[in-house]
Amino acid sequence: MSHTARIVSTGTDFAHRITLGPHQLLADEPPALGGRDAGPAPFDLYLASLAACTAITLRMYAQKKGWDLGELRAELSLSRDADDKLHVHRTLWASGALDDAQWARLLDVAARTPVTKVMREGAVIISARGTVGAEPAR
Repeated sequence: MSHTARIVSTGTDFAHRITLGPHQLLADEPPALGGRDAGPAPFDLYLASLAACTAITLRMYAQKKGWDLGELRAELSLSRDADDKLHVHRTLWASGALDDAQWARLLDVAARTPVTKVMREGAVIISARGTVGAEPAR
């Protein structure tokens, strides 16, 4: 598994251009934090990543089982507790006719999606200084 994300400043406050393979998006901060709200903020992207992984994983699982999810929707939100620990609340809906046992299984699968696992268990993150003249192509 190899994934690469590149980010380059735009010269406008906190807005940055992100490149993920052939895809591009813009990240920024809201005005309350000094940005211009030109794109999702980092924690919005964090939630979007988890939401996307959840939806795709559940769709794959349901297809494998022959279950009709219909339209699948998810809403995720962040909060912090008194100890400043981050909590993610994920609520799922599906328009397909699913019974309680199927929902129990889907919620179990949601708890073990790849991005959910990384967010719960953490990842080793190593930072290094790049060499001048060896910058990635723009």
